[in-house]
Amino acid sequence: MIELEGVPELIDPVMVAAFEGWNDAGDAASTAVAHLEKEWKGEVFAALDAEDYYDFQVNRPTVWMDAGVRKITWPTTRLSVVRVGGEKPRDLVLVRGIEPSMRWRSFCNELLGFAHELGVELVVILGALLGDTPHTRPVPISGTTSDPDLAQRMDLEETKYEGPTGIVGVLQEACTHAGVPAVSLWAAVPHYVSQPPNPKATMALLNRLEDLIDVRIPLGELPEDARAWQVGVDQLAAEDSEVAEYVQTLEEARDTAELPEASGEAIAREFERYLRRRDGGGPPGGPGGHATEGGDGPSSPGSYLRDSPSERTRPPKPPKPSADDEDSSED
Repeated sequence: MIELEGVPELIDPVMVAAFEGWNDAGDAASTAVAHLEKEWKGEVFAALDAEDYYDFQVNRPTVWMDAGVRKITWPTTRLSVVRVGGEKPRDLVLVRGIEPSMRWRSFCNELLGFAHELGVELVVILGALLGDTPHTRPVPISGTTSDPDLAQRMDLEETKYEGPTGIVGVLQEACTHAGVPAVSLWAAVPHYVSQPPNPKATMALLNRLEDLIDVRIPLGELPEDARAWQVGVDQLAAEDSEVAEYVQTLEEARDTAELPEASGEAIAREFERYLRRRDGGGPPGGPGGHATEGGDGPSSPGSYLRDSPSERTRPPKPPKPSADDEDSSED
């Protein structure tokens, strides 16, 4: 039995989870949960035992100095809680960590134990995959669930995917078998500019989450960061004729398809979001590749811009494209 001390009784709690690694192209999903923690000043109330789930040769601990004393931070998954104010206040239980290296079923059962103790009514898992999508268009967001009734009620797709999966897919199925309503929201990240951060994809996930759970999410600097990111990629594409031609091909394919972004329902959602923000006033005080659109396994049509680490505070301009870039991959 999980005993939680110091956590108050929650109001209509929703658990929002994201995991770094295979299900997190461009760090878009984990950054979205980190943004919620920052904007609403979430405080960690629980952490899973790192020794149970992580291979420290894959996800290494870090050493740091605190007032001259050396300390170690172990890679793990942490839970925090935030209260969203307004006319209908509700609480969010935020789960942010790294895709575990082992014991996935025990990992999911432990998270579900917290969900049960806290009275969580819905679990929303955020993910990001690499896809054939142009950076110049709105980020495609797909919402899936294994529950046909939930799919109909919340305008989601009933998942039909078959193939290799990551912790997002495993946790969603664990929720389904435990009788906990669960939804996965996926952002498609352009595979040719896959290195983190991707503030445009992060903002798209937060906008979709806002619609799903009917709360107003303060975006902070994300809109500015997203614009700066797109300008940077535009400049790089303009400097390379092959990249520019490829992006144009993706744009044409996207524009000729029947897009959810162009539907009347999507336009209505955007207008409702605008009204919600206006009425709400100002904002309140691993290695191993990625999942791809074609499946949960690591494979991609090719990468024009190198997938390299970068600082994640403000979006730097992507590195200059080169012909010998390695392929990257994602679901």
